[in-house]
Amino acid sequence: MEIIGQISGFLSTYLTIPVLLGAGLFFTVFSRFVQFRYLKETLRVIFEKTPGNNGKEISAFKSFCIGSATRIGTGNLAGVAVAITVGGPGAIFWMWIVALVGGATAFFESTLAQVYKVRDGEDAFKGGPAYYIEKGLKQRWVGIAFALFIAVTFGLIFNSVQSNTIAASFNASFNIPTAAVGIGLVVLSGIVIFGGVHRIANFSSIVVPIMAVIYILIAFVVVAMNITAVPEIFGFILSNAFGFEQVIGGGFGAAIMQGVNRGLFSNEAGMGSAPNAAASSHVSHPAKQGFIQAAGVFLDTLVVCSATAFIILVSDQAEYGTEAGITLLQDSLATQIGGWASIFVSIAIFLFAFSSIAGSYYYGEKNIEFIKESPKAIMVYRFATLGMVMFGAVASLDLVWALADVFMGLMTVINMYAVLRLSKITFVVLSDYLEQRKANKDPVFEPSKLGISGTETWGDLDFEEVKKKKVS
Repeated sequence: MEIIGQISGFLSTYLTIPVLLGAGLFFTVFSRFVQFRYLKETLRVIFEKTPGNNGKEISAFKSFCIGSATRIGTGNLAGVAVAITVGGPGAIFWMWIVALVGGATAFFESTLAQVYKVRDGEDAFKGGPAYYIEKGLKQRWVGIAFALFIAVTFGLIFNSVQSNTIAASFNASFNIPTAAVGIGLVVLSGIVIFGGVHRIANFSSIVVPIMAVIYILIAFVVVAMNITAVPEIFGFILSNAFGFEQVIGGGFGAAIMQGVNRGLFSNEAGMGSAPNAAASSHVSHPAKQGFIQAAGVFLDTLVVCSATAFIILVSDQAEYGTEAGITLLQDSLATQIGGWASIFVSIAIFLFAFSSIAGSYYYGEKNIEFIKESPKAIMVYRFATLGMVMFGAVASLDLVWALADVFMGLMTVINMYAVLRLSKITFVVLSDYLEQRKANKDPVFEPSKLGISGTETWGDLDFEEVKKKKVS
């Protein structure tokens, strides 16, 4: 643990935090705040039906749900609790900052994923950082390195975090042994994992919206019950983010580190994971997925994470400087709405985290295929994923979170290197989209006219009908 903690601290201080915030600010400023200016356009493209979609291909909405399935999970519940107990309430402010600038980062990386996506059989697409590194930067070896990191990070390490949180919650609420919970999760995960991408998409598109809405409604009830405390809570968060006492006592650095790390784990902006979901979608223009995934960052952190933070802070249950996960949220919610809250959180965390297990596995599988198309390798990876689900259920909380910090930091550095190098492509794609919208068209991507090479799927998509279509 000491070695892992030192590696995690070094990566966060000298690589992850400077790269993530610096790149996010660059994308935000030079795109003229793309994540804020086009919220209306974002809502339009999330629910649009793409002409030419034969019903088997993954729609923009289902792609949004796959991305949300991995975003909205333990990071929003247990992750927020860990951030507050280790970094203090000020960590929440830095989670917000990561989300605000991360919206632009998510737009850039997800747009690139669409530009360089490839066919995945007859009725699906796949892509992500490994693919745009290979096709955009012409550096396959870097793409392979990223593919290995994301396969290990998501399919193995992150899924152990998910199962750890579920097991801890069920043990606290129902006194079920964590090993028994782990066995049950292995069985359920195997059913979904062996079902393929469309089962993952269908599962996520149903479960994610329902579980997010219910949890947010509960949070709104808690806010309404404590409406007079809202200004005080916001002031408490801000004072702890910049307070003199925190700077002198060293809490300032802890707040930043925990806020950025937990924010990154939660919304994934810049990590390179969500582009895998973005690439799977059937849309007429890459920028559409950029807008959609940027919205996912805001939903994840500004809404769901903030709701969790408010529940914990208004209950005054946190003991700063201690390790606490999902049980802190359960205890905090119980003080507000009664003892049944512990059972509710257990059910909610199961739905949140289980959908994340499905989505995380999908990311890993597609990147294993990038390295080599091998049914045997996929089969081994599936069983390795199930093994880590079992490991996480019985492992300690601090171990699984420390491992997650190290691997997601390495992923983020490689991905941001590629996104920054390819940012000129994204600016061209965004300008093309906005020009077509200004002409009252539903934008269609034609890379050859924009001087973009390495795009192997856009030439075989027939969007002639879309070109002639006027947007009402």
